[in-house]
Amino acid sequence: MLLVIMSIRLSEPVNVTLFLTFAYKMVERYGVANNPQDVAFYTGLLLTSGTFCQALTIMHWGRLSDRIGRRPILYIGLTGTIISNLVLGLTDSYWVALAACSFNGFLSGNVVVVKTIVAEISDDSNRPRMMALVPFMWNVGSIAGAAVGGLSADPAHQYPGLFGDIVFFQKHPYFLPCAIGCMVSIFAFIMAVFKLKETRVLKDIRKPVISTANSSSATLANEGSPLLANGDQEAQTVQQPRHRTMMELMTPTVVRVMATNFLICLAMSMGDHAYPMFAAVSTGEGGLGFTSRSIGVSLAISTMAVIYMQLVVYPRIASKYGVLFCYQRGQIFMTIPFICIPFLSILSARLENAIAGPRFAAILQLPDEWNRSTIVAYTALWTLLLLLLLLLTVAKILVSTSINLITVNIAPSRSELGFMNGAQQMGMTVTRTIGPVLTGYIWSWSSKHALPFPFNSHFVWTVALVLTVVSYYASSKIPQSVNKFAAKEDDNDSED
Repeated sequence: MLLVIMSIRLSEPVNVTLFLTFAYKMVERYGVANNPQDVAFYTGLLLTSGTFCQALTIMHWGRLSDRIGRRPILYIGLTGTIISNLVLGLTDSYWVALAACSFNGFLSGNVVVVKTIVAEISDDSNRPRMMALVPFMWNVGSIAGAAVGGLSADPAHQYPGLFGDIVFFQKHPYFLPCAIGCMVSIFAFIMAVFKLKETRVLKDIRKPVISTANSSSATLANEGSPLLANGDQEAQTVQQPRHRTMMELMTPTVVRVMATNFLICLAMSMGDHAYPMFAAVSTGEGGLGFTSRSIGVSLAISTMAVIYMQLVVYPRIASKYGVLFCYQRGQIFMTIPFICIPFLSILSARLENAIAGPRFAAILQLPDEWNRSTIVAYTALWTLLLLLLLLLTVAKILVSTSINLITVNIAPSRSELGFMNGAQQMGMTVTRTIGPVLTGYIWSWSSKHALPFPFNSHFVWTVALVLTVVSYYASSKIPQSVNKFAAKEDDNDSED
């Protein structure tokens, strides 16, 4: 059953990340922007439309799953992903693409349901490791999505020998990656239909508890016997645990955790959306001048360490030093790529004259006419880029896994776990809504104004850096008690 849940979780990052690799080129092809500097803004608007709509409905899907079950919500979410991907692959209109992304966002509540199911099928002995699988599958899906998007986008030009004569792929250059994303979602849908069991259990609030004055004469009531008999037996009501009010739950520790969660997630969202723009933009505008294929390859290679880091390294570090230590160190590591990545444009610009044609089509295919200095500079560019992206991936693993565990640990009781997870996920969704728009706006603004450093092409990275530093400062005020699971047993749990 866990395999089914993880396959459902995998479908979202695959579809999100593969779209990132060619979103800029797709918007550029639509011709909606009046000038090249506005392409980044429209790209950010397209990317954020889905997360904005998801932020409006995600709590609704969580509550609805409590009423009608987990499985129907997962079916709805996967169906929305399949339909929107098909539309994205076939449309030639920016506004239709925007509507498709928004439609997918409205129906996307799977992440909350997946977290709920994992919590329902786990216990105290395995919950940390099982909860770590949720961000782990996101990272694995990011690897696969980046590779699929980069290697399959615009196949008529990437692989002219195979697809060059196919008119359909010339007219719809991004249908192939979207179709592959659809297949992943269809597989998850089929697995859910045939293998996923419903985990939602509706417990009766009232249940009879039989008590007698003399235990030796006590008998259990059956269907035909009354609940009250001669005053010897009485029906007791088991009350639901009292849910704390919002003000009671918003302790100083919870406020700090949610504040740092918002700030660092916004910084990560900006970094995730800034890199594809930075890599796709020409060197003259402060970018790298990469093709969609090179963007996908760089993202895929840089996240190859996810499996070992998530499943082996992180549990050992967290058990030895605590999740708060991992959370804070992840934020420190994140500042390094935010500082260094934009400077790679300088090295890329120096290669501009020496390298002709599709300069960065693939790492291992170097033209024979390149001299030794060009090859050394090219190798240095890719080495530094991959090391920085790898460090950024490690930092995101430390941060995202830790914040999930910290959120669970600060819940005062099991009956508030849903609220804590919902609040944390809402914050993440809001940042995923703001991040792309803010990134696109800052990039467009900085490219239109010839301002000095750091207000040039570095500005969007500088903003992400400032958010990370502020988040780290706020996290330094979080007490060490968040390293332990503090939720108390509810009355119903202890008596069942």
